[in-house]
Amino acid sequence: MSELIVKPEYKKKSIRSFVIRSGRITEGQRKAFEQWWPKYGLSLHAGRQDFDVVFGRSAPRVLEVGFGMGDSLLEMAKAEPDKDFIGIEVHRPGVGRLVNSAGLAGLDNLRVYMADANDVMGDCIADESIDRFQLYFPDPWHKTKHNKRRIVNSAFVQTVASKLRPAGICHMATDWEPYADYMMETMSAAPEYENTEGDYLFSERPAYRPITKFERRGDRLGHGVWDLLFSKSSS
Repeated sequence: MSELIVKPEYKKKSIRSFVIRSGRITEGQRKAFEQWWPKYGLSLHAGRQDFDVVFGRSAPRVLEVGFGMGDSLLEMAKAEPDKDFIGIEVHRPGVGRLVNSAGLAGLDNLRVYMADANDVMGDCIADESIDRFQLYFPDPWHKTKHNKRRIVNSAFVQTVASKLRPAGICHMATDWEPYADYMMETMSAAPEYENTEGDYLFSERPAYRPITKFERRGDRLGHGVWDLLFSKSSS
């Protein structure tokens, strides 16, 4: 039996919000791809998906971009079995860990793309098909010369709005205060959204968002975390 080879999928673009890390994939993660990718993996090249068919039911749908090692997304999928979760990540070790953990837990409400989020959202996600969008702790690209790499910009938040159902939620979180302010300015300037907390106000962490180990460490060091909750305008 030949080994299943799964690589990140993306189209050629001039500026990307990520850099492919060179970290080695473990033997366990390699085996996870062989065993679990056929169940949990989705391909960018399959095009527009009918997720009612993919999940075998019609349920509230959550889309998360950049789930890292997948611990938070896994915990949410376990805690909210009434919802279907779609994760997008480009780094193979994190994807391998998530699909392995999901398989061992017997989850049926999770699927994963290993591709660029902009490509997936443009080619695979139907308009007004998502109930909650999540972007947690994206790379802030804090150097001025790198700001153009930030995933959050006016075009991106408009794309997210087009994928959200009316009154759907866009939830972002960051531990970098200048990026939090930038996110707030960008979201507040987008006419498609309303801040659920009021103009230019950050939110308390919703109960459904798990606290990550990095967040706990940051809290011990006195670092802040900023959550933004915006709903898509129904008008």
